Amino acid sequence: MTNIDNSEKLEWLVSQLVLIVEQSWSKNAKKSKISKHSKQWWSESCSRALDTYRSIRSRENWKFFKSTVKNTKRSFFDDKIQEITNKSWGSWELMNWVKKRKLPATKVITHNNRPCLTPEYLWTALHSTFNTALHHPVNLSVLDEIAHKPHQA
Repeated sequence: MTNIDNSEKLEWLVSQLVLIVEQSWSKNAKKSKISKHSKQWWSESCSRALDTYRSIRSRENWKFFKSTVKNTKRSFFDDKIQEITNKSWGSWELMNWVKKRKLPATKVITHNNRPCLTPEYLWTALHSTFNTALHHPVNLSVLDEIAHKPHQA
């Protein structure tokens, strides 16, 4: 049937197409179970190891399952990190991928009871604090009061 010259033929053709899609879907679709293990890194090998543990419940199978999960996660995240760092933004793009963290609380530096909110004022505060003895006379006679240790050659 190559000519679609009326609405009945069009409806029949569309219904046949719908039937083919439904049959293909029924034949090939997999029903997924959402669980606490539904993670991006979860793989078929993790599912098999978990099923093995659940059927036998041995310590060895539990260790094998944990090892499989650890290796799968490591491989997934190593690949993800490599993929992100190879993009144009480089490793800074990883910051968007990881969970945001709150910065620790900090205290503002103050000088003369004023917060140092500009680089200029911070410079003034640090300079006046750490260079106060600059160009002041020094009384070196205080060194004479210190007991001298014998000089060894």
